[in-house]
Amino acid sequence: FQVNRNMTFVAFAFIPVLFLYAFSLNKKMKKAFWKNREKIAALNSQIEDNLSGIRVVKSFANEEMELKKFHKGNNKFVDAKRESYRYMAAYHSGLTALITMVTIGVLVAGAWNILERKLVVADLVTFLLYINNFTEPIKKLVALTEQFQNGYAGFERFEEILSIEPDIQDKDNAINPGRLKGQITFREVSFCYENDKEKVLNHLNLEVEEGDYLAIVGSSGAGKTTMCSLIPRFYDVTGGQIQIDGIDIRDMELKSLRENIGIVQQDVYLFAGTILENIRYGRLDASDREVIEAARRANAHDFIVGFPEGYATDIGQRGVKLSGGQKQRLSIARVFLKNPSILIFDEATSALDNESERVVQKSLEELAKGRTTFVIAHRLSTIRNAKKIVVLTEDGIQEQGSHEELLKKKGIYKHLYEMQFEGPK
Repeated sequence: FQVNRNMTFVAFAFIPVLFLYAFSLNKKMKKAFWKNREKIAALNSQIEDNLSGIRVVKSFANEEMELKKFHKGNNKFVDAKRESYRYMAAYHSGLTALITMVTIGVLVAGAWNILERKLVVADLVTFLLYINNFTEPIKKLVALTEQFQNGYAGFERFEEILSIEPDIQDKDNAINPGRLKGQITFREVSFCYENDKEKVLNHLNLEVEEGDYLAIVGSSGAGKTTMCSLIPRFYDVTGGQIQIDGIDIRDMELKSLRENIGIVQQDVYLFAGTILENIRYGRLDASDREVIEAARRANAHDFIVGFPEGYATDIGQRGVKLSGGQKQRLSIARVFLKNPSILIFDEATSALDNESERVVQKSLEELAKGRTTFVIAHRLSTIRNAKKIVVLTEDGIQEQGSHEELLKKKGIYKHLYEMQFEGPK
């Protein structure tokens, strides 16, 4: 203003246009950067899935199809990246052009004022120096804004994931029951998956006493695994209630409830690391001596000490360096160390050969002593000694009793038994 008021108005006339342009492109860049994050996340997920299932891919010779899927996902990411580059180019070039237009506008206005003898050359040069000092920070701000939008899009994506609330949470007044005894009651329990009107379980009633060994059999899809998954609240019942020691499990703290439950599944998940670390996962504060004792009780100690590095042996991703039986025994040792009052064996031996099954079955029986145990089994030979066997169908519990009692009933269980041991007639 002190140099020349009219020239100042000319210079500042471009500022609103510059800010409007920057604001408009900023919003578009933000959306483009967000889309980039989504596409690269999907691509990384696909790659991880392919690497995890690499043996399946190779066994079916489907490398070419997976490569096509990768190229398809990669092309979507490239398209999203290209779109963001277009907006970045428009942002940089547009703002640079507008900033340059400020200088050009001042030069044109200054030249006209000099011709009209309203301005001297020295004042024009001074004004141009002021304009340069004014526009230089704007140029730096332009570069910073692009980096900020890119980083902020990533931060928002990260924040979005962190803000996802668990489907199952503690009540405000949830209690810590301490160590449970293991008396379990299913009372009019119904369950259906989200957005699925068909019920997997419908008004199921069952009493399991403390220390009982309960086997659950039935055809695939009858709801055996779902029924057992309701106990540790991997899902919540949609009707009725499940009580442990007379307390509704929804009134308990999730952590304390799950500390009382040990699960051995068919598909064992082991973490990358050593044998010692994987067994200790059952109780993180356990000493080495306690870990070794748990391995002994799970019949795993002998094969572990057979490795050159013993308990310090690295087992690879998901225990890839171990056999199926060895992995299963480590998972049992992990539960021994946890020492829960309730056990769930979900097809724990169905994928093993006869020799491995015999060893693992012995470990499971040792683990089940004095604990309330649920066993889901297709091999009926593994549950003959169960105190109670429940036959579950899509219509609910059809039969229950001991092995001998159910054979005498000549019902569904006897039919399953004959199919398995005598073959179809």
